[in-house]
Amino acid sequence: MLDFKELEAFVWAVRLGSFRKAAARLHLTQPSVSERISRLEATVGELLLERSARPVQPTMRGREFFPHAERMLNQRDEAMRLFDSEEEYSAPLRLGTIETIVHSWFPEFMHQLTERYPRLIIELTVDYSPALNERLAGNELDILLAMNGYLPQAQIEYEALSPYEMGMFVSPRHADMLNESAEAWCNKLPFISFGKLARPYVELVQYLAEQGVTHPRIHSVSTLMTIVRLTTEGLGIGALPVATVLDEWRRGELLRLALPVPLPPMNYDVIWRRANHPRFCRSVGRLAQKTAYAYAHDRRTELTNALFKGRWVQPGASLTTPNAPPPLI
Repeated sequence: MLDFKELEAFVWAVRLGSFRKAAARLHLTQPSVSERISRLEATVGELLLERSARPVQPTMRGREFFPHAERMLNQRDEAMRLFDSEEEYSAPLRLGTIETIVHSWFPEFMHQLTERYPRLIIELTVDYSPALNERLAGNELDILLAMNGYLPQAQIEYEALSPYEMGMFVSPRHADMLNESAEAWCNKLPFISFGKLARPYVELVQYLAEQGVTHPRIHSVSTLMTIVRLTTEGLGIGALPVATVLDEWRRGELLRLALPVPLPPMNYDVIWRRANHPRFCRSVGRLAQKTAYAYAHDRRTELTNALFKGRWVQPGASLTTPNAPPPLI
């Protein structure tokens, strides 16, 4: 089998016409260069250099082999440069994300990612966090933007993303009914949430149990936009990431419930396997982190807009001071 060190000794001996000069170029002794070239000749089964000539000259077979040896060394150097500059990363990036992120800061993240890595090709998968983590474990995905906690921590690295404040929203047609009493918000309408395999569904069930609702009616839906549509159509109380429905809330198509206790926020991470390209994955992860925090900051700023002031349902005056929505999470 050809050895790159042997190829280097042969190529530099031919280029410089001297074993001594080749040794100086490679920071070796002259006997080491001679030994490497002898091993190469033993591998190919023919003499490659005329040692008696001054300067050293390749044999006929050596002249034929020389451009191939140079090309192999150049290809090696080109391949190794991939590890010197992550900006040159060009292999397809198999990226997995959840729908909530797709409908919030993901487009801006894509803009910045492709600007930083102009040769990058994205293969995008959108799914629930458990399914994405399973595919990461099977080396079907490279990086996730999803919920953590499904894989052994020893197998992965991750960076925390900005959490999503969660809220409950209803169609304006239900405002009067829900204002009737403090209990109306959790007894009059079904809830609409993500699929049963998703953590937001599980946390909604736990939250309602803590509020005394032990057998809630919950419609489970596979996509965020479907939850939004069903909620605006008045089919139930949507448990939704606040940042993803600011437009509907601002326009008055949805009203937000002032809950007795806030819903727990949704926490996400950018996750990759330790066996993957560590510098590149960490760089992508920190870019995602930066984009997510900038998006969250902008949404918090938007929520100070006076247009949201009258867009609340206050189920029971004892729960909250009128026109004073609960603080942001």
